[in-house]
Amino acid sequence: MENTKTEHWNRPPQSEIENKKIVAGIFAILLGYLGIHKFYLGYTKEGVIQIILTFFCGIGAIIGIVEGILYLLKSDEEFYQTYQVGKKGWF
Repeated sequence: MENTKTEHWNRPPQSEIENKKIVAGIFAILLGYLGIHKFYLGYTKEGVIQIILTFFCGIGAIIGIVEGILYLLKSDEEFYQTYQVGKKGWF
């Protein structure tokens, strides 16, 4: 039982995980074409790539909307493990 307590000692409070997920999802849906959600999550390189895709190919907005929906559909724990711990930059 004690091992379970030590595995979670460095996680932020549940409310912070949820807030980051919701804000990132809203940023992705509304401002995804600018990659704002990528910068918010700490993915600078991916954010710049998204801006370039928007201005040269026009698909940055579509990627942002899809990512925003995916962010909001994930559970708080899954979002935290995937995008904050695992640092998965795309989808």
